[in-house]
Amino acid sequence: MKTINRRSFLKAGAAMTAGSVVLPEFFIGKAGAAANSKLNIAMIGCGNIASMALDGCNSENIVALCDVDSNMLFKYAKKYPQIKQAKTFTDFHVMLHKMGNEIDAVCVSTPDHTHFAATMASMEHGKHVFTQKPLTHNIWQARTLRKAMHKYKVITNMGNQGHTYGGIRRLREWYEADVFGQISEAHSWIDGPTWNGGYFPRKMSFPLSVDPVPAGLDYDLWLGPNAKTPYHKNYHPKTWRGFNQFGTGTLGDWFCHVADAPVWLLDLYEPVSIEAEETTGGNEFIAHDSIRIRYDFVNRGTKIPCTFYWHNGPKNTPKSIPDLKEKWGLTRDLPQYGTLYKGEKGVAYTNHRSDEARFFNNDQMRELNKLKLPEKYPRVEGGPVKEFVRAVKGEGPKPGSNFDYAAPMTEVMLLGVIAARHGGKIEWDAKNMKITNRPELNADLNEPVRKGWEYGKDLWS
Repeated sequence: MKTINRRSFLKAGAAMTAGSVVLPEFFIGKAGAAANSKLNIAMIGCGNIASMALDGCNSENIVALCDVDSNMLFKYAKKYPQIKQAKTFTDFHVMLHKMGNEIDAVCVSTPDHTHFAATMASMEHGKHVFTQKPLTHNIWQARTLRKAMHKYKVITNMGNQGHTYGGIRRLREWYEADVFGQISEAHSWIDGPTWNGGYFPRKMSFPLSVDPVPAGLDYDLWLGPNAKTPYHKNYHPKTWRGFNQFGTGTLGDWFCHVADAPVWLLDLYEPVSIEAEETTGGNEFIAHDSIRIRYDFVNRGTKIPCTFYWHNGPKNTPKSIPDLKEKWGLTRDLPQYGTLYKGEKGVAYTNHRSDEARFFNNDQMRELNKLKLPEKYPRVEGGPVKEFVRAVKGEGPKPGSNFDYAAPMTEVMLLGVIAARHGGKIEWDAKNMKITNRPELNADLNEPVRKGWEYGKDLWS
């Protein structure tokens, strides 16, 4: 019998999970070996949100840490002392070149504008990849990552926790049991950005000041594919997401959480039009204070046309849709955040993590509970990183937010970003990846990159 080393087995287990190959006979019955093997995982981005990846990988080997800011490398060493044994790098290109044979999977926890390059480079080296949300900074990147997943036959997952929760699965089970009837309209909303710290910096005057680069930060690497830009103190750490050059504002921060359920439930992947009905604040540099985006979808299989609205703004966000309560005949005030679905048989609700699925009407909810509908979709334990780890080891199914799902959902979000930044309505040809009524905006679909940061063009030839 042929000898199987650890890396060969892990690769085969991932292929079995992905359903992409037929395994040779000698792999049959070897699942226990995968269960007793630990993955060797590398971290690209080690501060702040990286704690989510480290939590999910706490049963595995962390063999490499890479961060452009040396101050972040061991930020979580007290909580995860095993990472002190990991090799450290500033440049992920160098890490992948030097340690490629020692790494099974990579977790990418960098700012949005470097998600694509770090993820593509990892896949080109044959590594399975978990990437934080939002998946990419532009639409071409999202489609390219999806192509790359299939070319390199790797396991992927995006970090939107709610897609692993029971609520989103419960909602889909009810919908497919015709509890709500057809759904023709949905609204998702969340507060923010709040320009007083946290993920978003305090309001600034423009042009921005030029500040000294902090000790330990390789700012050129931090910029990654972006054009050379003078450093400003609010770019790093953590508060980059409010800047258009690096992040995608509250829409990019929260769409994949709040709107995960309506997108998955209603197949909201290819809108025919997207309109910024209202925007306040914001400029060419910084995200808006509040936005209302309307997406229109035609028939999708047996699903009727649907209009989806995204709202974000101050903490009184429900007041941005003041007529909804009266128009839909709701007897209670709208929650602070979440999604409402207008069904033929009633109004449904999920929270800001696409969880807590329920009828908005309490009496209807009590009647629904009496039905005791069976669980059709398996529940996921431990969140998206553990889901990813199990899939790579061949111990579980393909992750729910793999790039076949995460890329199209990210694309819908990014169309909203384009509409908000330019105002008005855009008409979208999803098949040909084109804005048809305002062709000048197609430049936003694929941003220019600096020399040395080009990835994925070969996938389109």
